[in-house]
Order: sequence, then C-alpha cells, then structure tokens
Amino acid sequence: MTRNEQCLYLIQALQQEMPQYADIPIPALPQKRWSLLRSLMNVRPPLPADDAFLSVQNAYLQALTREKGVTDALRLPPSPIDPRLRLWQGDITTLRCDTIVNAANSQLLGCFSPCHGCIDNIIHTMSGVQLRLACDQLMRAQGHEEPTGQAKITPGYNLPCKYILHTVGPIVDGPLTHEHERLLASCYRSCLELAEENGCQSIAFCCISTGVFMFPNQRAAEIAVKTVQAYYAETGSEINTVFNVFKDIDLRIYQQLLSPAR
Repeated sequence: MTRNEQCLYLIQALQQEMPQYADIPIPALPQKRWSLLRSLMNVRPPLPADDAFLSVQNAYLQALTREKGVTDALRLPPSPIDPRLRLWQGDITTLRCDTIVNAANSQLLGCFSPCHGCIDNIIHTMSGVQLRLACDQLMRAQGHEEPTGQAKITPGYNLPCKYILHTVGPIVDGPLTHEHERLLASCYRSCLELAEENGCQSIAFCCISTGVFMFPNQRAAEIAVKTVQAYYAETGSEINTVFNVFKDIDLRIYQQLLSPAR
C-alpha cells in the first residue's frame, strides 16, 4: 500500500467500527485525509484492534515519524552545568530515548478532542490506538483517577522511545501556591524514580502543567531543574535528562537556567 492507501484503509476501518462517523466524506488530499484519520483515532474508545489494522497503522505512523526526522537524545549537547542535563526544542514524539514524559489528565486516557494541539493528543496519536487501551487497563486495575504528582508507565508503541511516563500535573486555577509547587516537583521525582525502576538511562520531560494547566512557565522550569538536580544529588543517578520545550518562551527560560551562573 502507498501512504495514501494506508490512510484510506485506516479511515474506512474506523468508520466501520464507529458507524456514527460513517457519513463523514473522506478527503482526497493527503493532509486533510490524515487530519480525518487523526480525528477518528482521537475519539476512538479504548478497545482492542485487530492485527490487520495494527499492522497498517504501525507502518503508517512509523513512516510519518521517520519523515519528520528522529533526534537521538544522547547526541544532544550536554548542559555546561551538568553533562547529564540537555535541552531540546522540538516534537517530543520524534525523540529517541528510553522514555518520554506525557502531561496527562486524571483519566489517563489521552485527549479525546480531535486534532487538539496538546502534548497528550499528539503522543497518543503518534503512538497508536494501543496506547489508550494500555492506559485504560492501568486505570481499571487502579480503580480510581490518577492522583496528581504520581506516574504510570506504558510502552512507547510506535514512538522512537521505549516507554512513555504519564503524569498528572497540578492545575493552577488562581494564585500559585506551595501545594502547586510541591505537586509539580512530585511529578518530576515520580517520573525519575519510575524510569530508573524500569532500567531507563535517558528521560525527556515536557513542560508539565504549563499551557492549559496554567502553571507559570518560569516557576515551572525552575522547579523542574531544581528537582532533577536534587534527585541527582540524593541518589547519585546517572540518568540523562532532556528538558523538551516547544515554545520559544520556554526555550529562553531553560537556556538561562542551564547556563553557568555569572
């Protein structure tokens, strides 16, 4: 199958599986066709998929990632303040490392809003429908929503990383408090601990709780760097940490924090 044929196959399979979307016309243009496929994947409930679907989906998503270009985390330049720290601006779903961190919601099932721009949406999209099912199984076994400040681990599926760590950051609805700060630090600490429990030697953090969770960018970055440094000091860990940013404002903040004091 060509890439366009793969996309068509996947759309038709999802429309058959979810007949409420069967009347949506399938665009001819590849980019619009991909947007429809992504939308259907985003709204799909956590259900098993047959081997034929997964085989085509996996090939399609992996080809998309290769086309975007994969970055090796350990080839990024180390920070002058600590060789275990790195900074990278880009799409976290194209980063090759042992584990990446997803800023999840308390349901831990990913974003159901079609083509939403949040990191939870893009990670679930590019990982594949297997990820939502794996998260659902974790949540059913747990029996309650995911608490803020903890972490869960799943395979990376079609991403270049081995694992995905899912953590729920604090929502700042009003003035920033010490409890918000404590919970955010707990997210970073929980992810580091769980990564090392699973043999990971590299981890990439997104900017947890910034954006729609409204944690101030500067303070969030300060807590992130301080928590990782404290973890290193307390444990002697050699895990390599990448601070992954997408926005220019976060890039500038982390560049300052990871530069030697003048």
